[in-house]
Amino acid sequence: MSRASITVVISCAMLLPAITGSMAVSADPLSLSRADQDAPVTTRSDYGQIIAELESSEGAYAPELSESLLSLGLELQRQGRHREAIASFKRGVHLARINEGLYCTQQLPMLEREIISHLALGQYAKADERQAYLYRVQMRSIEAGPLRSRAFLQQAQWQYTAYRLDLDDRGFARLMSMWDLYRLALTDIIEQDGETSSRLLEPLLGMLRAQYLIADYDLEELQAASAGIDNFSVQHQVSRFSAYRAQSYKRGQAIIQSIYDIQKAQHGANSLETARTRAMLGDWMLWHGNTDRAMKAYREATAELTPRDDAEELMATLFAQPVELPDLEGAGRLPMQADDDVANLLLEFGVDRRGRVVDLERVDENDLNRAEANRIMRMLRKTQFRPRLAMGEPQATEGMTRAYEIQ
Repeated sequence: MSRASITVVISCAMLLPAITGSMAVSADPLSLSRADQDAPVTTRSDYGQIIAELESSEGAYAPELSESLLSLGLELQRQGRHREAIASFKRGVHLARINEGLYCTQQLPMLEREIISHLALGQYAKADERQAYLYRVQMRSIEAGPLRSRAFLQQAQWQYTAYRLDLDDRGFARLMSMWDLYRLALTDIIEQDGETSSRLLEPLLGMLRAQYLIADYDLEELQAASAGIDNFSVQHQVSRFSAYRAQSYKRGQAIIQSIYDIQKAQHGANSLETARTRAMLGDWMLWHGNTDRAMKAYREATAELTPRDDAEELMATLFAQPVELPDLEGAGRLPMQADDDVANLLLEFGVDRRGRVVDLERVDENDLNRAEANRIMRMLRKTQFRPRLAMGEPQATEGMTRAYEIQ
């Protein structure tokens, strides 16, 4: 599988839980959880007959047709017939708009499912277009509350996916949108649940992921590429992104502090959750090159656990082995590690006391794309690690391995 293919698979896989998670609560009048789980498997011809009968008895614009078209589309999706499913969902959306209004909630489950089929067909630009329309409908039809915050989270996840898919030459703008949408979700949930709700963790972790990606973006390359563009909108976006980047380090710290406060409220001091958040702060600082402050945060993490009877065991879960940074799903550059039965690139290396990769070498004997193998080795060589800690002090580690599948 090529690098681009791997990125697409990972990105789409991360998108689908956000979409499907919102559908069961937003589908009205037909719950998708019922359509997906409770309804018996029905053939395409059965649904076609239902639609034909409705059209015959009530006309081509019968309100009930949208519900049947949704069910038909779901069945076609289960059969992998995504082009036909898209046609069914689109017709259902059209009828819902006619019968219930331009921004009716009845459209939402069909739009969400249509996007899934576009992704399955590799029609990413079309999925992006429908996602933008979905967001307009969501903002016009959903009142403040859990459904609205879920819509913000879903759209933030899509901006992340679109960034990973490299859908356009405005990846930096996708990251700003991702941050803004997670922040809107955060504000919405605070208004509903208060400042210590566990529901805040999802948008906060999304915001932290956005800050890692913003901080890692090549700003000099962006500024050079945009210098010759005589477009006020583009220049304004680049200037805005520069401001986002300048604020990234402090924002990341503030986000992690908020996560710590929530974990302390939910689990109490001296918990694994609070210690892990202290380590998260250390990771953020170390990744930015602030080694002294990072080590101080790591020691504070061990201090969180010291009063516990199981302190040694819990400390080992955090510091017994070097950890690749960022230790946050979706924020790193390296491809996913592969299982031994499919891996064809095996690397061995050490990590020194400062978390830097040393003595990196390739130890497999497979005949594969040397350029791709060298690219991954260069990325790994530049990757920062949280070093192994013993008694609160960083230690060098030898014999680390990473396995990847490449072509």
